[in-house]
Amino acid sequence: MSATKEPSWLASYASGQKQGWAQAVMAYADYYCVDGSADDEPDDIEERLIMHRAPMVGYASRTGTRRNLEALAVAGWRLLVSAKGEHRTEGMRYAIDNGAWTAYQRGEPFDEPAFLDVVEKLGERADWIVLPDIVQGGLASLDFSLRWKERLSGIPAQLLLAVQNGMQLDDVAPYLSPVVGIFIGGSTEWKEETAEAWGLLARRRNCHLHVGRVNSARRIHICAAAGANSFDGSGPSRYAKALPRLDRATRQPDLFAAASQSLEDARSASLNMTL
Repeated sequence: MSATKEPSWLASYASGQKQGWAQAVMAYADYYCVDGSADDEPDDIEERLIMHRAPMVGYASRTGTRRNLEALAVAGWRLLVSAKGEHRTEGMRYAIDNGAWTAYQRGEPFDEPAFLDVVEKLGERADWIVLPDIVQGGLASLDFSLRWKERLSGIPAQLLLAVQNGMQLDDVAPYLSPVVGIFIGGSTEWKEETAEAWGLLARRRNCHLHVGRVNSARRIHICAAAGANSFDGSGPSRYAKALPRLDRATRQPDLFAAASQSLEDARSASLNMTL
C-alpha cells in the first residue's frame, strides 16, 4: 500500500455518509454532558451522569499457537494485533498497535505502510487503534500522533494517544474525549510512577485508559488502581500457564480506583499531582 493512502473505507465516515461507533458515542456523550465539557467549564456545565468503569480487559499479543488462542478466548481476553506482525484476528475481538515499539526495538524507522495496511484491513472494526508515536519521544511524539489523528479524522474506531516520558497532563488533556483515549507507554519506571495521574485525567475526560507492556500480577494491580480500562502483555501469548495467574489479577477490582472518583474529586486530585 502507498505510504500516503488512507483506508479506502474512511471517506464515507469522514463525510458523514456513514455513522460508526465513534460518531454514535460522541452524540450520546454530548447529550449527557460526559464528553469532557464539564471538565473544561466546571462552573457552567454539570456532568449529568456518573461514569462507571467496566471490568478491566486484558489484551494479549497475537499468537499463532492454537492452544494459547483457545485459552485466551475462554478467559475473555482479546488480541492486540501489531502493524509489524501478522494482520490476523483469529476470530477474536481485537485492537491495533501501530508497531512503533517493535520498530524501536529493532532500530528501524516507523513503518507507515505497515500501519496503514493493518488499518485498511482491520481498522473499521477494531476496539481501538494506537495512533503512531515516537517511543520515549516526549512532546515530539505527541505532535506526531496529533498529525495522524487529523489524518484519520472521521474514523469509526476509538483512537488512543500514546503518552511518553516528558509529557504532562495539560499537554494531552485538550485532545481527549470519549473517543480519543490514553495509551500509557514510555519507560517501565515512568509508566508505573505516573499511572495514577493518567487515571485521574482519564476520569476527568471520560476517556479510555490503556496501559502497555503489562506482564505481571503486580503491574495489573497498578493498572486497576489507576482505573485502567485495559492493558496488554505478551506473556499469555507465549506461555499458556501464565494466563490463569494474570487473569485472576485482572478480575480483582480496585474499589478506590481513580475511575471511581467523582469528577470534582478527580479534578482536584490531578491539580495537586505532578509527573
